[in-house]
Amino acid sequence: MTTRDLTRTTSTPDTSTRTTRTSTRRTDRIRRTTFGRRTAALLALLTLASATGTTGAVAAPTGAAAPAVPARYAHQQLAWQTCAEEATLECATMTAPRDWHHPDSGPDITVAVSRHRATDPARRIGTLLTAAGGPGGQGLLRPADHVRNAPALGASYDIIGFDQRGVGHSTRAVCQTPEEFRTFFSGDFRDDTPADRARVIANSATLAAGCEQRSGGLLPFLTTEQTARDIDLLRALLGERRISYYGPSYATMIGAYYATLFPQRIERMVLDSNIGFDGTWERFQLGQPMSFQRRFEEDFLPWLAARDATYHYGTTPAEAKARWEARRAALREHPIVDGQLILGPNQLDNGTIQGIYRENNGFTLLATALTALDDWTAADPAARTTARRVFGDYLSPEFLAEFFAVTCGDTPWTRDLSRWAVRGAENAARWPLVGARTLAFAAVCASWPAPTAPRVHVTGSGLPPTLMLNSVHDPATYYEAALSAHRALRGSRLVTVTDNGDHGQYPGPNPCVRNAVESYLLTGATPAADLTCPTVTTS
Repeated sequence: MTTRDLTRTTSTPDTSTRTTRTSTRRTDRIRRTTFGRRTAALLALLTLASATGTTGAVAAPTGAAAPAVPARYAHQQLAWQTCAEEATLECATMTAPRDWHHPDSGPDITVAVSRHRATDPARRIGTLLTAAGGPGGQGLLRPADHVRNAPALGASYDIIGFDQRGVGHSTRAVCQTPEEFRTFFSGDFRDDTPADRARVIANSATLAAGCEQRSGGLLPFLTTEQTARDIDLLRALLGERRISYYGPSYATMIGAYYATLFPQRIERMVLDSNIGFDGTWERFQLGQPMSFQRRFEEDFLPWLAARDATYHYGTTPAEAKARWEARRAALREHPIVDGQLILGPNQLDNGTIQGIYRENNGFTLLATALTALDDWTAADPAARTTARRVFGDYLSPEFLAEFFAVTCGDTPWTRDLSRWAVRGAENAARWPLVGARTLAFAAVCASWPAPTAPRVHVTGSGLPPTLMLNSVHDPATYYEAALSAHRALRGSRLVTVTDNGDHGQYPGPNPCVRNAVESYLLTGATPAADLTCPTVTTS
């Protein structure tokens, strides 16, 4: 799974709650069986509507016969005003149907959108829409980061962001309280007795039940396919016949689905750090234990050992790993409790997972946090503060609500928990950092309402050349999945960043990557073939 989005600190998932309106419509009755029966058992192209008569009309997928979008969506006006959280941006609220396939069934949803106007109108190329990863990340304030970090794009594009359905300031799901969230991550996911398995499965079923009971019928419609259709409504309301797109992490799947459903609406598209959008979420997530362990053992531990004079964790990767494992065992027996912080073995895993997404600042923050764990009370106060941040701020109930809604609802999952128990034990033994949680996360999807979303098969048909970026040791969006997605997205060019494992390559310090992306977005020039960019070494 993709557990972290490339969002700036101010864009972490909102901790407030919004109750979605309760549906009494037929679509809810179709998808539901009683949760109690399902939990007991576990424990033992459909078309998008089109508007006519405007230059930015919402279009149906090529070859599909689509009814008209109700006028209340197609003819709405976006009321732009300065964003409350970012004065350089304008924000507005878009209304969309909860279910694009039955737009008159159930309550509407709202989608929070933002824009930054091109700073050089004379050079304006068009509109560049950006999306956030996760699933569960927020994208509303993302255009401000793009303008700061990629000023050439900010000069030439109106840059658009949004909180996709389910997160942030848009209509969103509600699953757990903070206390329930802590229970989900309690204990040690490596423990594998029958009682441990039953506890993990029960916690996962409780999470799924909370999502279903508290989200007002919203869950079946928090899918990538529905989000792609929201994007086309937004494109139409912006008055654009075509848009360009940049998306990292999970947003690569959003972009690939949108481009598949509406290829005639894509001008240029950059997909950065790629989900395996050519297959199922189950298949993709089964590859992540390997890729996170690879990043940990082949990149982070050698980095840590090379800095033994600073962090005192051993002079070889093997010594550093042995010390990390010893610290984990100690936390299993005696978790650190400091106010609201409870730091046990799962929290050590979580912070380590989060810390290895990017070498710059990620590795340093993780290493600093690890130094505080040997003697918490005597540790340097700054190291303790870093440790609270690294090990105490992993995801959130709001993030996981969207994460599971999308990953469990987009594509089918195996529901045989005995198989997941066996697979979880195998993954924990071979790739323990992420593999230990296999049963916990899979059991949520096994407890989830059966997916009803139509499958979207990405082919690249009808698209202009697109650009894909990926590092070879990316832990979350692993290179093997990117290669498979690249083959599916015919006509794409893959930029491979070697000797690197960072998640998210643009905008960044690598001039080869930056040149490839900006030449493409600013001029339309694509590499003649797939491209390899060596890593730029920084001190």
